[in-house]
Amino acid sequence: MAETEPIVADLTAESDELDALVAPLTNGQWGAPTPAAGWSIAHQIGHLLWTDRLSLTAITDEAAFADALAVAMRNPTEFVDEGAAELAQLPPAELLADWRSTRARLHEALLGVAEGRKLPWFGPPMSATSMATARLMETWAHGLDVADALGVKRVPTARLRSIAHLGVRTRDFAFAVHNLTPPAEPFHVELHAPGGGVWAWGPVNAEQRVTGSAEDFCFLVTQRRALGDLDVVAHGDDAQRWLEIAQAFAGPPGRGR
Repeated sequence: MAETEPIVADLTAESDELDALVAPLTNGQWGAPTPAAGWSIAHQIGHLLWTDRLSLTAITDEAAFADALAVAMRNPTEFVDEGAAELAQLPPAELLADWRSTRARLHEALLGVAEGRKLPWFGPPMSATSMATARLMETWAHGLDVADALGVKRVPTARLRSIAHLGVRTRDFAFAVHNLTPPAEPFHVELHAPGGGVWAWGPVNAEQRVTGSAEDFCFLVTQRRALGDLDVVAHGDDAQRWLEIAQAFAGPPGRGR
Protein backbone atom coordinates (compact mmCIF):
# COMPACT_ATOMS: atom_id res chain seq x y z
CA MET A 1 0.00 0.00 0.00
CA ALA A 2 1.36 3.42 -0.97
CA GLU A 3 2.05 5.82 1.90
CA THR A 4 -0.60 8.23 0.64
CA GLU A 5 -3.45 5.72 0.47
CA PRO A 6 -4.43 5.55 4.17
CA ILE A 7 -4.30 9.35 4.51
CA VAL A 8 -6.50 9.81 1.44
CA ALA A 9 -8.89 7.20 2.86
CA ASP A 10 -9.08 9.19 6.09
CA LEU A 11 -9.56 12.42 4.13
CA THR A 12 -12.42 10.84 2.21
CA ALA A 13 -14.05 9.62 5.43
CA GLU A 14 -13.65 13.01 7.10
CA SER A 15 -15.13 14.77 4.07
CA ASP A 16 -18.05 12.36 3.93
CA GLU A 17 -18.78 12.94 7.62
CA LEU A 18 -18.94 16.69 7.08
CA ASP A 19 -21.01 16.18 3.92
CA ALA A 20 -23.55 14.25 5.99
CA LEU A 21 -23.84 17.24 8.34
CA VAL A 22 -24.52 19.83 5.64
CA ALA A 23 -26.48 17.84 3.05
CA PRO A 24 -29.83 17.97 4.94
CA LEU A 25 -29.61 21.72 5.68
CA THR A 26 -32.12 24.19 4.31
CA ASN A 27 -30.92 27.14 2.26
CA GLY A 28 -31.45 29.33 5.30
CA GLN A 29 -29.31 27.10 7.49
CA TRP A 30 -26.40 27.36 5.05
CA GLY A 31 -26.32 31.05 5.95
CA ALA A 32 -26.08 30.38 9.69
CA PRO A 33 -23.03 31.95 11.36
CA THR A 34 -20.22 29.73 12.62
CA PRO A 35 -17.79 30.51 15.46
CA ALA A 36 -15.30 31.83 12.86
CA ALA A 37 -16.09 35.54 12.73
CA GLY A 38 -17.88 36.56 9.54
CA TRP A 39 -18.09 33.03 8.17
CA SER A 40 -21.35 31.16 7.62
CA ILE A 41 -21.63 27.44 7.00
CA ALA A 42 -21.56 28.26 3.29
CA HIS A 43 -18.25 30.11 3.80
CA GLN A 44 -16.77 27.03 5.49
CA ILE A 45 -17.70 24.71 2.62
CA GLY A 46 -16.74 27.38 0.09
CA HIS A 47 -13.30 27.60 1.65
CA LEU A 48 -12.83 23.84 1.48
CA LEU A 49 -13.92 23.86 -2.16
CA TRP A 50 -11.58 26.77 -2.95
CA THR A 51 -8.61 25.05 -1.35
CA ASP A 52 -9.44 21.69 -2.93
CA ARG A 53 -9.52 23.39 -6.34
CA LEU A 54 -6.10 24.92 -5.79
CA SER A 55 -4.70 21.65 -4.48
CA LEU A 56 -5.96 19.86 -7.58
CA THR A 57 -4.43 22.55 -9.78
CA ALA A 58 -1.09 22.16 -7.98
CA ILE A 59 -1.12 18.48 -9.00
CA THR A 60 -2.47 18.76 -12.54
CA ASP A 61 -1.18 22.11 -13.83
CA GLU A 62 1.79 23.64 -12.02
CA ALA A 63 1.93 26.63 -14.40
CA ALA A 64 -1.71 27.50 -13.66
CA PHE A 65 -1.01 27.12 -9.94
CA ALA A 66 1.93 29.53 -10.24
CA ASP A 67 -0.43 32.07 -11.84
CA ALA A 68 -2.96 31.60 -9.04
CA LEU A 69 -0.21 31.99 -6.46
CA ALA A 70 0.92 35.25 -8.04
CA VAL A 71 -2.62 36.60 -7.88
CA ALA A 72 -2.98 35.54 -4.25
CA MET A 73 0.29 37.18 -3.25
CA ARG A 74 -0.97 40.54 -4.51
CA ASN A 75 -3.51 40.40 -1.68
CA PRO A 76 -1.87 38.14 0.91
CA THR A 77 -4.00 39.11 3.92
CA GLU A 78 -7.43 38.74 2.32
CA PHE A 79 -7.29 36.30 -0.58
CA VAL A 80 -8.46 33.33 1.53
CA ASP A 81 -11.48 35.21 2.88
CA GLU A 82 -12.33 36.54 -0.58
CA GLY A 83 -12.24 33.06 -2.07
CA ALA A 84 -14.58 31.72 0.60
CA ALA A 85 -16.92 34.69 0.27
CA GLU A 86 -17.20 34.33 -3.50
CA LEU A 87 -18.08 30.65 -3.36
CA ALA A 88 -20.45 31.15 -0.42
CA GLN A 89 -22.70 33.11 -2.81
CA LEU A 90 -23.44 29.99 -4.85
CA PRO A 91 -26.80 28.28 -4.30
CA PRO A 92 -26.21 25.66 -1.58
CA ALA A 93 -27.04 22.72 -3.84
CA GLU A 94 -24.56 23.94 -6.45
CA LEU A 95 -21.87 24.60 -3.83
CA LEU A 96 -22.28 21.13 -2.33
CA ALA A 97 -22.25 19.40 -5.72
CA ASP A 98 -19.11 21.28 -6.76
CA TRP A 99 -17.34 20.41 -3.50
CA ARG A 100 -18.26 16.75 -3.92
CA SER A 101 -16.97 16.49 -7.47
CA THR A 102 -13.84 18.55 -6.83
CA ARG A 103 -12.78 16.68 -3.72
CA ALA A 104 -13.34 13.33 -5.47
CA ARG A 105 -11.05 14.41 -8.32
CA LEU A 106 -8.49 15.71 -5.82
CA HIS A 107 -8.45 12.47 -3.84
CA GLU A 108 -7.96 10.46 -7.04
CA ALA A 109 -5.20 12.81 -8.20
CA LEU A 110 -3.39 12.55 -4.87
CA LEU A 111 -3.26 8.78 -5.23
CA GLY A 112 -1.70 9.17 -8.66
CA VAL A 113 1.18 11.48 -7.70
CA ALA A 114 4.51 9.84 -8.48
CA GLU A 115 6.64 8.87 -5.51
CA GLY A 116 9.21 11.54 -4.75
CA ARG A 117 7.36 14.34 -6.56
CA LYS A 118 7.02 17.58 -4.64
CA LEU A 119 3.88 19.64 -5.20
CA PRO A 120 3.97 23.46 -5.24
CA TRP A 121 2.06 25.28 -2.51
CA PHE A 122 1.94 28.62 -0.68
CA GLY A 123 4.81 27.50 1.52
CA PRO A 124 7.52 24.95 0.74
CA PRO A 125 6.70 22.28 -1.86
CA MET A 126 5.19 19.17 -0.31
CA SER A 127 4.66 15.49 -1.00
CA ALA A 128 1.25 14.07 -1.87
CA THR A 129 1.09 12.55 1.61
CA SER A 130 1.75 15.93 3.21
CA MET A 131 -0.88 17.60 1.03
CA ALA A 132 -3.43 14.92 1.91
CA THR A 133 -2.62 15.38 5.61
CA ALA A 134 -3.05 19.15 5.31
CA ARG A 135 -6.40 18.66 3.58
CA LEU A 136 -7.46 16.24 6.34
CA MET A 137 -6.52 18.79 9.00
CA GLU A 138 -8.43 21.60 7.26
CA THR A 139 -11.49 19.45 6.60
CA TRP A 140 -11.59 18.36 10.24
CA ALA A 141 -11.09 21.91 11.56
CA HIS A 142 -13.66 23.57 9.31
CA GLY A 143 -15.98 20.64 9.92
CA LEU A 144 -15.70 21.46 13.61
CA ASP A 145 -16.78 25.03 12.86
CA VAL A 146 -19.85 23.67 11.10
CA ALA A 147 -20.60 21.16 13.86
CA ASP A 148 -20.32 23.86 16.51
CA ALA A 149 -22.69 26.10 14.55
CA LEU A 150 -25.22 23.25 14.44
CA GLY A 151 -24.73 22.24 18.06
CA VAL A 152 -23.40 18.82 17.05
CA LYS A 153 -20.81 16.98 19.15
CA ARG A 154 -18.59 14.89 16.88
CA VAL A 155 -17.12 11.59 18.04
CA PRO A 156 -13.29 11.68 17.87
CA THR A 157 -11.71 9.03 15.67
CA ALA A 158 -8.29 7.58 14.93
CA ARG A 159 -8.11 10.03 12.01
CA LEU A 160 -6.92 12.56 14.57
CA ARG A 161 -3.52 10.89 14.65
CA SER A 162 -2.46 12.46 11.36
CA ILE A 163 -3.67 15.88 12.52
CA ALA A 164 -1.78 15.53 15.80
CA HIS A 165 1.30 14.43 13.85
CA LEU A 166 1.04 17.55 11.70
CA GLY A 167 0.70 19.63 14.87
CA VAL A 168 3.91 18.15 16.24
CA ARG A 169 5.76 18.53 12.94
CA THR A 170 4.86 22.23 12.71
CA ARG A 171 6.38 23.16 16.09
CA ASP A 172 9.30 25.05 14.57
CA PHE A 173 7.04 26.77 12.05
CA ALA A 174 4.87 28.11 14.88
CA PHE A 175 7.92 29.67 16.52
CA ALA A 176 9.19 31.06 13.21
CA VAL A 177 5.95 32.83 12.24
CA HIS A 178 6.08 34.57 15.62
CA ASN A 179 9.65 35.69 14.92
CA LEU A 180 10.95 33.39 17.64
CA THR A 181 13.92 31.03 17.44
CA PRO A 182 12.69 27.44 17.61
CA PRO A 183 14.10 25.42 20.52
CA ALA A 184 17.12 23.36 19.53
CA GLU A 185 16.05 20.23 21.40
CA PRO A 186 13.12 18.01 20.41
CA PHE A 187 10.11 17.79 22.70
CA HIS A 188 8.33 14.66 23.86
CA VAL A 189 4.62 14.70 23.07
CA GLU A 190 2.41 12.01 24.58
CA LEU A 191 -1.32 12.03 23.86
CA HIS A 192 -4.23 9.84 24.91
CA ALA A 193 -5.84 8.52 21.75
CA PRO A 194 -9.60 8.20 21.20
CA GLY A 195 -10.74 4.81 22.37
CA GLY A 196 -7.61 4.15 24.41
CA GLY A 197 -3.91 3.86 23.76
CA VAL A 198 -1.18 6.48 23.53
CA TRP A 199 0.31 8.37 20.59
CA ALA A 200 3.83 9.64 21.20
CA TRP A 201 6.51 11.64 19.42
CA GLY A 202 10.04 12.61 20.38
CA PRO A 203 12.53 11.19 22.89
CA VAL A 204 10.97 9.95 26.10
CA ASN A 205 13.76 11.58 28.15
CA ALA A 206 13.26 15.06 26.67
CA GLU A 207 13.20 17.86 29.23
CA GLN A 208 10.39 19.68 27.42
CA ARG A 209 7.17 17.65 27.30
CA VAL A 210 3.52 17.96 26.31
CA THR A 211 0.88 15.55 27.56
CA GLY A 212 -2.89 15.30 27.40
CA SER A 213 -5.82 14.46 25.16
CA ALA A 214 -5.19 13.89 21.45
CA GLU A 215 -8.50 15.51 20.52
CA ASP A 216 -7.73 18.54 22.67
CA PHE A 217 -4.24 18.82 21.16
CA CYS A 218 -5.87 18.89 17.72
CA PHE A 219 -8.29 21.58 18.95
CA LEU A 220 -5.24 23.56 20.03
CA VAL A 221 -3.04 23.29 16.95
CA THR A 222 -5.97 24.19 14.68
CA GLN A 223 -6.79 27.07 17.06
CA ARG A 224 -10.37 25.96 17.58
CA ARG A 225 -10.32 26.01 21.39
CA ALA A 226 -8.44 28.08 23.98
CA LEU A 227 -5.54 26.43 25.78
CA GLY A 228 -7.10 27.10 29.18
CA ASP A 229 -10.14 25.01 28.24
CA LEU A 230 -8.16 21.96 27.13
CA ASP A 231 -6.61 18.86 28.63
CA VAL A 232 -3.16 19.66 27.24
CA VAL A 233 -0.33 20.32 29.68
CA ALA A 234 3.20 21.64 29.10
CA HIS A 235 6.15 20.54 31.20
CA GLY A 236 8.88 23.14 30.70
CA ASP A 237 8.97 26.81 29.68
CA ASP A 238 9.67 26.15 26.00
CA ALA A 239 6.86 23.63 25.81
CA GLN A 240 4.50 26.13 27.44
CA ARG A 241 5.47 28.81 24.95
CA TRP A 242 4.81 26.43 22.08
CA LEU A 243 1.31 25.63 23.31
CA GLU A 244 0.57 29.35 23.43
CA ILE A 245 1.42 29.84 19.74
CA ALA A 246 0.91 26.39 18.16
CA GLN A 247 -0.65 26.29 14.70
CA ALA A 248 -0.72 23.43 12.22
CA PHE A 249 -1.90 25.55 9.30
CA ALA A 250 0.10 27.71 6.91
CA GLY A 251 0.00 31.48 6.92
CA PRO A 252 0.66 34.24 9.41
CA PRO A 253 -0.27 33.91 13.09
CA GLY A 254 -3.86 34.79 13.82
CA ARG A 255 -6.26 35.15 16.69
CA GLY A 256 -7.60 31.66 16.16
CA ARG A 257 -11.22 30.95 15.48
